[in-house]
Amino acid sequence: MSQVRRVIIVTDGDDTAYRALEEACDNLHCHPVRAASDDGVALIDAIQKAPKDPVVVMVDDRGDAGEGSGEQALKDLIRDAGLDILGVVAVASNTPGVNGVSITASVDQSAQVVQAAVDKAGHELSSKTLRGDTVDVLADFEGPIIGLGDPGKMQGHDAINAGVPATRRAIEEILRKAGNGRATSPL
Repeated sequence: MSQVRRVIIVTDGDDTAYRALEEACDNLHCHPVRAASDDGVALIDAIQKAPKDPVVVMVDDRGDAGEGSGEQALKDLIRDAGLDILGVVAVASNTPGVNGVSITASVDQSAQVVQAAVDKAGHELSSKTLRGDTVDVLADFEGPIIGLGDPGKMQGHDAINAGVPATRRAIEEILRKAGNGRATSPL
């Protein structure tokens, strides 16, 4: 039987977000996983084959306001007994018609932890409800949910050449809340 893998889920999947996660994971000694599709079984297989842990995995509905493949994969990951979901980085989007999710905290575009949701640009909002295309199924998730604007972007504040400070801070917050100040060394 495979070992239980520690996982952080990020609800975004575009190329810039993946490059931002690669940069943040390199600094935090995590392993990023981006599957070719949002097939939960394929993602779980990729997580189990990762060379180190925690694994940071991306799921994305690609703007679909309904429950799409990203949210189905998210549910599959959360339900899998072989995964210890440390938390979720819930990425804000401008998708209309979503309910959103109540966050534990957020990281704004200046990489500061705030006690409210943020928008896609990383600006703090007046409520704790973060709206994104791949977050509605998180309503019953009991772990930490850290809100974040668009990884690698946020009006240039989270640029890859700047070290993706907001994205890195969001992952650090999940690790901190899980009691793991930093990730483990490679296996």
